Amino acid sequence: MSDRISIVVLDGHTLNPGDNPWDELAALGEFRVYDRTPAALTIERSSGARILLTNKTRLGAATLERLESLAFVAVLATGYDVVDVEAADRLGIAVSNVPEYGTDSVAQHVFALLLELCHRVGDHHRAVKRGEWQRSPDFSFWKSPPIELAGKSLGIVGYGRIGQRVGEIARAFGMSIQATGRSRRQLADVEWVDRATLFANADVVSLHCPLTPENRGFVDAALLARMKPSAFLINTARGPLIDEAALAKALTAGTIAGAAVDVVAVEPMADDNPLRDATRCIVTPHLAWASLAARRRLMRTTVDNVTAFLSGSPINLVGRAGS
Repeated sequence: MSDRISIVVLDGHTLNPGDNPWDELAALGEFRVYDRTPAALTIERSSGARILLTNKTRLGAATLERLESLAFVAVLATGYDVVDVEAADRLGIAVSNVPEYGTDSVAQHVFALLLELCHRVGDHHRAVKRGEWQRSPDFSFWKSPPIELAGKSLGIVGYGRIGQRVGEIARAFGMSIQATGRSRRQLADVEWVDRATLFANADVVSLHCPLTPENRGFVDAALLARMKPSAFLINTARGPLIDEAALAKALTAGTIAGAAVDVVAVEPMADDNPLRDATRCIVTPHLAWASLAARRRLMRTTVDNVTAFLSGSPINLVGRAGS
């Protein structure tokens, strides 16, 4: 029997759908990778592993307690809520994450969504394909007038790495920045306000905060009602930050002008999700992070995390071990 350390990837499909090889990780031990792991097979596939890699496969306390060989969990993401870190601490299992890999890709996607809300490029392309421009008596034809961003206010909820990058891009469009978050930074070109003020004042609100028990569903009917009727809401953070039924109602009522989300409360999106057919709402399937460049950075840091653990000097630890 091999004495090489056992490394198991529970859900590797999104990180490597065929263009981002596992070679460096595979060289570190006895390596197995599963594209996807249903909950019923998590313990079976994890049994005997010294190191587990997971993106969305949940490792709760009851599961961790049954994995007697497990010493290290490498989360293939920045958010690590899929692992019960408190239970891992208690069991002596180290947990690492990848603090930064998708900043530029996510920020770019924010503006892909925002520009689509402002210009409706897809709608106008389809109108041309249907012959509507060709039948128009005018040289200039639009279904809805384009919206200029210069001079408008962007409200950023969560001013970490991604929030700051979004702010940098927004300033290039001539927008002013308001921000709210747990830690304020003394920046001359950012106006710090409370959450209610931000939602009331901003022309565009973009969410970049982590999901916590305290902020789950905080974008509710009352907060949406504070927004300008001309305002847009964008969410590339976590779906459960928004009360989706309240947002659908606000869009139908014209409380706000539009929304664009890359994340929803239950993923993949359920058929009965209220945002699926909501008016003036763009939904993309949780792909803001998924550029090849970002996935290669994620792979690189994961290799570093596993290598550091094997060398006895783990990095990027979360939970008590990382404090």
